[in-house]
Amino acid sequence: MINNKFFGRKRPEPARPVPPGQYLEDGFPVLSAGPTPKVDTATWDFSIEIDGSKIGTWSWDQLNALPQTDIHTDIHCVTKWSKQDTDWRGVTIDDLLKDADVEPPTGFVMAGCDGGYTTNVPAPDVLNGKAILAHTYDGQPLAPEHGGPVRLFIPHLYLWKSAKWIRSLTFMDQDVPGFWERYGYHMYGDPWREQRYTND
Repeated sequence: MINNKFFGRKRPEPARPVPPGQYLEDGFPVLSAGPTPKVDTATWDFSIEIDGSKIGTWSWDQLNALPQTDIHTDIHCVTKWSKQDTDWRGVTIDDLLKDADVEPPTGFVMAGCDGGYTTNVPAPDVLNGKAILAHTYDGQPLAPEHGGPVRLFIPHLYLWKSAKWIRSLTFMDQDVPGFWERYGYHMYGDPWREQRYTND
C-alpha cells in the first residue's frame, strides 16, 4: 500500500503559462537578505532624489492621501516559484513625481531600504504605471515579512527587484549594482528571459 503523501504535495495547475524554469506556488514564500526590521508608520517616510537633490519626502499619511492604484498580476521569484492572480494596492511612482511637480527622470534608479538593502533598475521600469509603492496585499495591510509597511513593486521583473521596506528612490545617470547584483544576480532580471544571474 502506497500513501499518496509519499509523492509530496501536488503543485497547482497554472491558469496561464509561467516563465521558463518556474513552477507554480499557491503560498507566498518569505525570502529576505536579512532580518525583518520593525518599522513604525508614525515615523516612516519615503523620499526621491534626482541629480543629487531631494525633490520630495512623504510621510505615511501623505502617501495614503495620494491617488491609489490597484494591480492584479502574477509574481515571479528568482528562486523559481511563481504565484498567479495576486492583488496589490499602492501609489505609482508617476503620482509621486507629479505630486513633487517634476518631470519623469531618465537613466536608472536605485531603491534604498530599511536594513541597508538596495536594488537597481532602469528608470523606465518604474514609470508609466509599471511600479508602485505597495502597502496593501490581497486586501490587507502588507505584512512585515513581505516588506510592509511599504515595498517597491515591479511585477514584470523578478521579485528581488521589488525591494522590501522601501525608504528611497535615487535616480542616477549611470547604472550601479545593488545588493544582490553585486553578488552575481542579473542587472535587469526579466523572468521571461530567465535573467537570474550575470551572464544569463
